[in-house]
Amino acid sequence: MYKRSNPSPEYIDMVQMYETLHVEGEQSAGRSADETFPGKMLIQHAPGIKDMIERKGAASILDYGAGKGRGYLQKDLQLTDSLKVESIQAYWGVAEVRCYDPGYEPFSELPVGQFDGVICTDVLEHITEPDVPWVIEEMFAYARKFVYANVACFPAVKLLPDGRNAHCTLHPPDWWAGVVHAVAMRYPQISYRLVMTTKTGRRKKFGFAKNRKSVHHTVERLV
Repeated sequence: MYKRSNPSPEYIDMVQMYETLHVEGEQSAGRSADETFPGKMLIQHAPGIKDMIERKGAASILDYGAGKGRGYLQKDLQLTDSLKVESIQAYWGVAEVRCYDPGYEPFSELPVGQFDGVICTDVLEHITEPDVPWVIEEMFAYARKFVYANVACFPAVKLLPDGRNAHCTLHPPDWWAGVVHAVAMRYPQISYRLVMTTKTGRRKKFGFAKNRKSVHHTVERLV
């Protein structure tokens, strides 16, 4: 069984590819390093994360797989048509946000200790399948109160340097819900919310048809 101290060879290769992308950018798509995995996906999940923070009285957050963490640097952020916030951290009302991402050197050092909440946005589908269980286990081990994660259950537009799709682990929502539940059973004191997104409608041979719609499937346990 793979684990942090013994990840799969595929995981090691994957991290190295993300290290390259963070430094060199997504050259095949004409994206600079600054535009590659900036870590802004969390913005659309900010209200759901705030809900968990308020439910559990969380004061510290670990962003597991934060990319470059640029979402936290944005000021006067328009979250919705009717909601403008000073910043994500101010909106959440937490004292600490710690970013971790093994592919981005400034955030590559493993965190120490625990955090009230662990969040993981636009990450798990990028993890090599044999390593998904131990990564989720690690997320729960870092949490004192809750885990919030989202998963895309459809192919990415991005390709990795070796030609593989960036969403290397593709499964329907039931599969993801089962994997997370199996881990969560060992952490009965931890609440969690898992948001899984599928796409409906016709898919083009290259890219996605404009009329495709996102469907969100949510499973959670609140304790």
